[in-house]
Amino acid sequence: MTILKAYFATKKYLNYWRIYDTIAIMATITIPKGFGAIKELIAVPRTTYAEFLDWQKKTKSVKTFKPTAAEKNALAKARREFARGDYITLPQLKHELGFDR
Repeated sequence: MTILKAYFATKKYLNYWRIYDTIAIMATITIPKGFGAIKELIAVPRTTYAEFLDWQKKTKSVKTFKPTAAEKNALAKARREFARGDYITLPQLKHELGFDR
């Protein structure tokens, strides 16, 4: 056997064991046929999923900001003024309020 043949034989052997090791570590899962229509399916460990559910509960328990019509109008006006350049910078505001002293 030439050195090159021995190298490739060894490389195939090592690749086989790398694949075997990877497969041995991974868990086998069965995906039900009903999930075939789902394009994106993610499998995560149970502890990670539990952490996600805890985070989701905390997030849902926090009230979100829902602006009134007047607040939406004020926000739209502020955005128009900002686009026109009609605003002051933070250093300017500090100077006008006397906080730069």
